[in-house]
Amino acid sequence: MSAIVSERNVGPVTLLELGQRLVGTSTGELHKKLKDLIEAGRTELLLDCSQVSAIDSQSLGTLVREWVSAERHGGKLKLLRPSPQMREALEITRLSPLIETFDDLSAALRSF
Repeated sequence: MSAIVSERNVGPVTLLELGQRLVGTSTGELHKKLKDLIEAGRTELLLDCSQVSAIDSQSLGTLVREWVSAERHGGKLKLLRPSPQMREALEITRLSPLIETFDDLSAALRSF
């Protein structure tokens, strides 16, 4: 299954709907997509994580690296509706305070 299910722009924000499994080869796909968007100047990134049922440490590392990259380029990477599995992974790794999360799309878009 693909790491990215859909992509759409909402004003300056790029909204990516993530697939169910962010493990193995999908990590590389996620990294490439985020890197390409940031390099193209699309640095306001919102990742819909509501369908994520599995995430590994490599994918978490990718999220952190691209969060840093977006910040360096004057943007933000934020998470929308993290699934219970995603929330648990963020809590265990102590990334919850670092990466801003939202349960409401409108509130997330306003935060940019």
